[in-house]
Amino acid sequence: MAKSRLITEYRKYDLDPGFPVKLLLDGEPWEISDTPNERLHFHDCLEIGICLKGSGYMKLRGEELPFQEGDVTVIPENIPHTTCSEPGTSSYWNYLMFNPWGFFKGILSIINKDYNLTSLPLEHFRFILSSDSFSEVYRLSLSIVKELKEKQIGYDVGAKGLLLALYIEIYRAEYTAAVVMPSAGEAAPPASKNPAPANESRNAVPSPDNRLVIAPALDYIFQNYMQQFSMQYLAELCHMSDTHFRRTFRQIMNISPLDYLHNTRITRACSLLGSTQLSILEISEQVGYHTLSSFNRHFQQIMGTTPSNYRRDFTLQENNGQENTIIEYSGWLEPQV
Repeated sequence: MAKSRLITEYRKYDLDPGFPVKLLLDGEPWEISDTPNERLHFHDCLEIGICLKGSGYMKLRGEELPFQEGDVTVIPENIPHTTCSEPGTSSYWNYLMFNPWGFFKGILSIINKDYNLTSLPLEHFRFILSSDSFSEVYRLSLSIVKELKEKQIGYDVGAKGLLLALYIEIYRAEYTAAVVMPSAGEAAPPASKNPAPANESRNAVPSPDNRLVIAPALDYIFQNYMQQFSMQYLAELCHMSDTHFRRTFRQIMNISPLDYLHNTRITRACSLLGSTQLSILEISEQVGYHTLSSFNRHFQQIMGTTPSNYRRDFTLQENNGQENTIIEYSGWLEPQV
C-alpha cells in the first residue's frame, strides 16, 4: 500500500516593517466550523488567537488540545497546527498576527533577549492560555483588538504599549511552563531527549541594566546571525576592547559570544529542519555555515544528534510517519462563508 502524504500549508504574511502587526479580517470575527481540517498550516509570524465564542480543539504536535470561550492561543512561527470546533457548532475568533522582534526592535533587545518566544523549549510551551488562569492576557488581547478596530488618534502608539504588556504577560506564562519538567513516570516527548539550544541558565536572568551594555551585540547577532563577522566587530559595537567584551558577555550570558552565535544559528536550523523541505546543505548555508562539515559538527555538539536524525525524529513525531509536502500561500486568507 502506498504511504499516505500529509500536506502542510505555509502561510507567508508580509507584515509592514514599520508596523508589523495585523488584526486578521480587519476586526471581523473568524468563524471556525466543526469540519476537521486534515491539512495543517504554519506561518512566518507569531499568532495570537482570542476565542470569542464556542469550544473545540487545536491539533498540533500530534495532540488535540481543547479550547473554550475566553481562551487565548499563542502559536509561534513554524509550528504546524489547525483548529476545529465541537461537532454541530462554530467557534468565533479574532487573530493578531505580528512579528515581536520587528515590533519591539530597540526595546526588547535592551530589556531581555529571552522575550523572543520562539527561543523557549517548545515541548513545555503553553499554546492555550485560559482567561480563568490568565485573565490579564485575555483582557490585553481584547484591548489591542479594540485599538486596531477603532483606529482612534494615537492608536498605533496605544497598540504598541498594550502589545508590550501582553507580550510580557505571555512570556511570564511561557517561562513558568518552560521550567516545569515532566512529572515522575511521565515519558518526555521524543524531541526532548536531545536538549534544545540553551543560551543561558533559566534560573538566573541578568538584570536589564547589565544587558544594556551588550544589547548592541545581541541585536546584531539576532539580525545578522547568517552573516560572517568577528567577535571583535561585536566588541566595537559595544564600545569595548575585545578582551573586555568577551569577559563581560560571558559574565552576563553565562556563555561566550561565539558559542551564543552558534546556538542562535542552530536554533534557527532546527526550525528550518522541522518546517521546510530545504536540503541540509541549503539550511546550513542559510544559517551562516560555509561548510556542511562545520554545520554538522556544531549541530551535533549543541543538539546531541545529527541534522538528518533530528529531521527524521521530528517528522515521525509530528506526522505519525506520514510523508509531508509543504505548499506556500502568500497574503491574507478570507473568512469561511
